[in-house]
Amino acid sequence: MELWQEGIAALSRRLRTGKLSPVALTEHYLDRIRRFDPKLQAFIHVADSALAQAAKAEAEIQAGRWRGPLHGVPVAIKDNYLTADMPTTAGTTAPGIEFPLRDSGAAARLREAGAILIGKTRTHEFAWGNVTPPSRNPWDLDRVPSGSSGGSGAAVAAGLAPAGMGSDTGGSIRMPASVCGTVGLKPTFGRVTRDGIIPHSWSLDHPGPLTRTVADTAILMQSLAGYDARDPACQDRPVPKYLGALGQSIAGLRVGVCRNHFFERNDVDVEAAVERAILDLAAAGATIHEFEIPRLEYGLAAIFAIELASSTAYHDKSLRAGRVAHYTPDVRSLVEMGRFVTAPDYLKAEQLRTLMMQDFAKAFESVDVIVGPTMPITAWKCGEWTVKVEERDESVLSASWRFTFPYNLTGLPAISVPCGFDRQGLPIGLQIAGRPFDEPTVLQVAHAYEQRHDWKDRTPPITH
Repeated sequence: MELWQEGIAALSRRLRTGKLSPVALTEHYLDRIRRFDPKLQAFIHVADSALAQAAKAEAEIQAGRWRGPLHGVPVAIKDNYLTADMPTTAGTTAPGIEFPLRDSGAAARLREAGAILIGKTRTHEFAWGNVTPPSRNPWDLDRVPSGSSGGSGAAVAAGLAPAGMGSDTGGSIRMPASVCGTVGLKPTFGRVTRDGIIPHSWSLDHPGPLTRTVADTAILMQSLAGYDARDPACQDRPVPKYLGALGQSIAGLRVGVCRNHFFERNDVDVEAAVERAILDLAAAGATIHEFEIPRLEYGLAAIFAIELASSTAYHDKSLRAGRVAHYTPDVRSLVEMGRFVTAPDYLKAEQLRTLMMQDFAKAFESVDVIVGPTMPITAWKCGEWTVKVEERDESVLSASWRFTFPYNLTGLPAISVPCGFDRQGLPIGLQIAGRPFDEPTVLQVAHAYEQRHDWKDRTPPITH
């Protein structure tokens, strides 16, 4: 196994004992960025201070001041997180838009844990879309890494960093995780601080990590989770020991399968892989409970109305100043469309959201987690705006986030883990969701499934 294929836990043990130098590890990843990123274009900025950060971590570890399992480990961070030592662009080149040089709450917590912020990964402009141009998918350079955290998804999948940070408003962590073959967790709304992240939709935005393994996600969550008074949505709740949930048997756990919505109009390979995953969970001792949530069919319209209105409110100053005319065409159209969402539209969307939260709360009275496909499709080709699913053309925008958005509307924790490949060799994601603030059970089930297969050990062609 090459160094870049090792998980954070293994790297951490070697870093702590001095068998691996943070400087050498950072140089290894910087070299991989130099070699592979010209094709992937996952990074928009590589930190000039990366080696200085690594040298500081090395000195601290040698002096016995070990901060924890992230100490000396490089982490990539999405370009909508403010950072003190790297510029933030939120993916835009529109004139007159600047962001302060300071650390976002999540960036500060990663630094406190000793992580090395190695660079900023590309985001679809203002975290709006599902493509992340010009980033490419490491499994097929003619295909997208999805978005809006596509840069982090591509970077982690290709081994340009052990972990990356993303943000998820309708699926923007889990979608790249699904099509790039990584793990991606959207924590409960209010579990991780949003301070210093460029807003997209105040009530839908969720920060979270993308990693190679479930254990690596648990390690990042241990540093990221916790109260921050600078984020009014952040909850003051105890932070559990996330790694402690891994390796526990799932025998007797109740796994819910929502048969409507999540199992409608799926690519045949996606559906087959997810059905096999459900059987795997049953074979591990979980009990399978099938149910339906009829109101889900109205959810996409609700989240779209909320997201459009929220985003347009954030960009109101730029709209009035004429700067939106310089946005990329797809983002400009969406920001301008938000002007047509009426107050009754918005309130009806929020009312539906409340009903869906009640529906899911009712479902979780009978199940411990809910599983299904992360996306109905695998990675599509760059420049394609429609896909054929069950012989029916569908916009990639609506298809890609059909199964992820319900957990943004409801604020529930949800993870995507690799669960196989389609006949073209493209990754497929399994989505596992849980009760509010019950990330430990979500991670427990995800880890139990992950251990049954070698999906996490497979590497994309660009790395060979």
